[in-house]
Amino acid sequence: MVEGLLARIGGPDDVKALPEGRLPDLCAEIRAALLDYGHWHGGHIGSNLGMVEATVALHRVFDSPRDRIVFDVSHQSYVHKMLTGRARAYFDPAHANEVTGFTNPEESEHDQFVLGHTGTSISLACGLAKARDLEGRDGDVVDVIGDGSLSSGVAFEGLNNAAEQGTGMVIVFNDNEMSISGDFGGMYGPLARLRASGGTAEPNLFKAFGLDYRYVEDGNDVLALVRAFREVRGATRPVVVHIHTTKGLGLPAEGACACAAPAPASVGDPGWHGVSDACDLSGSHLHAGRCEAAHWQMPDSALGRPDDPRKHYGKLAMAALERRFAAEPGLVVVSPATPGSNGITHAFRERAGAHYVDTGITESHAVAVAAGIAKAGGTPVVATTASFFQRAYDQFFQELALNRMPVTLLDFLGGLSGSDNTHSGAYDLAMFGNIPDLVCLAPTSGTDFLGMLAWATDPARRGSATPGPVVIRVPGEAILARDTADGALSPATPDGAAATDWTRWQVTRAGGQVAIVALGNTHPLAERTADLLADEAGVRATIVDPRCFSALDEAALEALRGRHRLVVTLEDGQLEGGWGAKVTAYYANRRDGAPGRDPRVLNVGAAKEFTDRVPLAQLEERYGLTPRAIAGRVLAAL
Repeated sequence: MVEGLLARIGGPDDVKALPEGRLPDLCAEIRAALLDYGHWHGGHIGSNLGMVEATVALHRVFDSPRDRIVFDVSHQSYVHKMLTGRARAYFDPAHANEVTGFTNPEESEHDQFVLGHTGTSISLACGLAKARDLEGRDGDVVDVIGDGSLSSGVAFEGLNNAAEQGTGMVIVFNDNEMSISGDFGGMYGPLARLRASGGTAEPNLFKAFGLDYRYVEDGNDVLALVRAFREVRGATRPVVVHIHTTKGLGLPAEGACACAAPAPASVGDPGWHGVSDACDLSGSHLHAGRCEAAHWQMPDSALGRPDDPRKHYGKLAMAALERRFAAEPGLVVVSPATPGSNGITHAFRERAGAHYVDTGITESHAVAVAAGIAKAGGTPVVATTASFFQRAYDQFFQELALNRMPVTLLDFLGGLSGSDNTHSGAYDLAMFGNIPDLVCLAPTSGTDFLGMLAWATDPARRGSATPGPVVIRVPGEAILARDTADGALSPATPDGAAATDWTRWQVTRAGGQVAIVALGNTHPLAERTADLLADEAGVRATIVDPRCFSALDEAALEALRGRHRLVVTLEDGQLEGGWGAKVTAYYANRRDGAPGRDPRVLNVGAAKEFTDRVPLAQLEERYGLTPRAIAGRVLAAL
């Protein structure tokens, strides 16, 4: 049971009612609660610890929801949630799932948007302010951006438009000297000089845009922040309040790292974030006290559990590429931030040197940079999460596919998962698979994953029939479990991998009557389904590994005719616009007409919907992606 000041805060009015001298005490209680929450639940703790005082000051001065507060990415909104009636979720594990890790208007009128990607808040604030002015309403619009978000390209577009629009809005820039991991970009030098000079150095990025500017040296002094926010409340022009904060303020110092705490039961969930990302492979601190998510930097093995699929296969990929660096000077790994979550460890980055580029949280830029590297004769590999790749959709079409640039994209966390609604990878098959001249591959083992990587990055492919971009879907939990069971956790790249035609389908089990064509992560599911059909109904199903989801292997489809009455496609992604529908369309448009020559097709996959923190097993039940459900549909169709 929580006691003290925080227990009496049911909304922003209670923050305003406190004697001003008690605000530091409230901040101390919030910080203690966040540290405790981080131990038993995990989360974006470091960024929120740095924003405690700023959030208290915001709700002390501004009048939410009349004054609209927009949090960029919104991973820094935990304190905001505590102060707007949702504190119980951070005290009581039984209520933790009542809130998401990001803002959500369905939770509270104090949340403006569902946001989980970066850089858009200034643009959103411009829109809110524009509508307010057109309709003659009162109220401030406050944007909270930082923790690396300002380096996103769309944030610069927002700054540019905010200055042109010229209307009153407050942009609170949380400068904690970090991104989600490290800072990268030319803007950080001028920002450092602004900090060193108390906000007086030139050039001033914000003034250069034509924005008004205030600097707060101690962004963790709640009373100083209250004074600063009172000065800009009701501003008639856009103003930036640049606050210098300490990320992870309150976390144990070096040598007593909070990320060594026992991991919560939900750590396997893709949306889980641990206590600290301030550890490298040895566990030593890179930035003592400035911490974020454990799994982004600290290896799972150091926490006493095996690596998740992202880190496992990411490490395999980086090791395979690293062996080639000395002989291939143009081979470059490009990461638009968040490297550690995808197995690009700090140790690898140090060894890679110029062969590794972190562009910051700039997915569109990262893909375009890779196109430039490829055009100049290099061999770029861009690695990030499926939902983050969505932000570079235009570059897939223009810079990569249209120009046939030999760029390799490693697509992490593609497919169904228990992630929140802002980070789901269930749409990647439909997104990538319908872009012309983009080869899309889905391996069903670690060996095939490395083989596809070797083929995609082979310099000789420039002169082949498929010289353009390739996306490789990094295997998920089901493939890792099978590789573990088979003892293939450290597979070698197969001989001749660079010459393999990965667009051709492969029959992995011969049978009749029923053919199960299982893409990527669903291949182990096909094996279990086939075993069930054989054991309970005597049906010997054929299993096919299509390996490619951007084109159909027509020869393989024709080979299935006659011997199979039913073709079942499995995919762990959105069915509508996805891969299996292409198989259905193929047979529907090329009917043979002869008796027994036109198989019926069943497509099994996910519905077109957003899901929020639904466990993977529950999603599989919902979509019929279980051996029992598929076998039942097969037998009914036969």
